[in-house]
Amino acid sequence: MSGHSKWHTIKHKKGALDAKRGKIFTKLIKEITVAARTGGGDVAGNPRLRKAIADAKAQNMPNDTIERAIKRGTGELSGDVIEEITYEGYGPGGVAIMIDAATDNKNRTVGELRHIFSKNGGNLGEAGCVSWMFSKKGVIVIDKTARSEEELFELALGAGADDLKDDGDGWTIYTSVENFETVLDAVKTSGVTPISADIVRVPQNTVRIEGREAQMLLKLLDTLEDHDDVQKVASNFDMDVEELQKAV
Repeated sequence: MSGHSKWHTIKHKKGALDAKRGKIFTKLIKEITVAARTGGGDVAGNPRLRKAIADAKAQNMPNDTIERAIKRGTGELSGDVIEEITYEGYGPGGVAIMIDAATDNKNRTVGELRHIFSKNGGNLGEAGCVSWMFSKKGVIVIDKTARSEEELFELALGAGADDLKDDGDGWTIYTSVENFETVLDAVKTSGVTPISADIVRVPQNTVRIEGREAQMLLKLLDTLEDHDDVQKVASNFDMDVEELQKAV
């Protein structure tokens, strides 16, 4: 697991993400809208929409809010057209950063992201500058007390997972994008509630970072994730868990 994934896991455990409930709702509504626009409003035939709705319900989003987001995506309700855009850049220490955004104003978003990068020791790059370093995978993080390694290995691989890794205080299951939903369903059906589960950009290699550069990088990532148009951020940094825990 990369340092970025460990950072997110620690934030989930500490409840740091819950403090930004309003922003989480904004991002989830955008994801539901985009998922419905690109794949249709039929939940049964749209895995992305299914996942977005499940994430929204996990945050206790009201059903009528979810329905309105779906209808905006399908065109049944009027509203600004939200576009998906991927941005790439570098942070302190040469760490690669990828941003998945959803916006109704591309010029505003790119200007604001460029400012965030430059203010925090990084720079926004051209399309393709770091994307080759990442691959999309399903990542499911489970507390070690939930199941033994042998039990989880048999369960995950039997459902179609690619790998199971020991990441210190948790197990991380890796899947293909296609098998993510099947593996996640198998995990939940067995009675295990994951710490986190999502389709993310996993780095092929990591960059070790520490000290002041590490703190600058985490501030940059936090600021990027806090932006209303940013849906997901991925990076290839690695860092001591102790430093990560102090920073959250």
